[in-house]
Amino acid sequence: MTNQRSLPSVETLQSQACWDLLRSTSVGRLAVWVEDHPDIFPVNYKVDHGSLVFRTGEGTKLQAAAGDTPVALEADGVLVDANVAWSVVVKGRAEVIELTPDTLDSVGLLLFPWQAGQKDHFVRIVPTSLTGRRFAVTPPLMWWSPLSDDLRAKLERLKEETD
Repeated sequence: MTNQRSLPSVETLQSQACWDLLRSTSVGRLAVWVEDHPDIFPVNYKVDHGSLVFRTGEGTKLQAAAGDTPVALEADGVLVDANVAWSVVVKGRAEVIELTPDTLDSVGLLLFPWQAGQKDHFVRIVPTSLTGRRFAVTPPLMWWSPLSDDLRAKLERLKEETD
């Protein structure tokens, strides 16, 4: 008899499932290129007609998103009762939205940032790629293992040496 552990399966999500999951949360991480390095910013977003919209103020995030370099946004979540996690990544171009009364009606979408301050720029991410996956969350006993006595002693010595 073998004692084989089954690995959790990963489900690659279709586009509609990705959009449904993106609609189920409002916080994601926006990845942009700033000068010579990547940077990540949390944003509140809403799904709007096959794109994502977020609000921001003047600064690094707006400048980087409005540039010519593509951006990415990741949102994820956990369905605790089902022991399932998911992750969706949107890649594409960001466009600063010219505000008119019509666009305010469309992109307002109850889009309220968590952080106080003037956030009067709306940015739309137009996807060129949309990917997602859903998978069973592995119980901690499957991946967590205690430190061996030897490794614990080495780490403690190293800590003492650096203190």
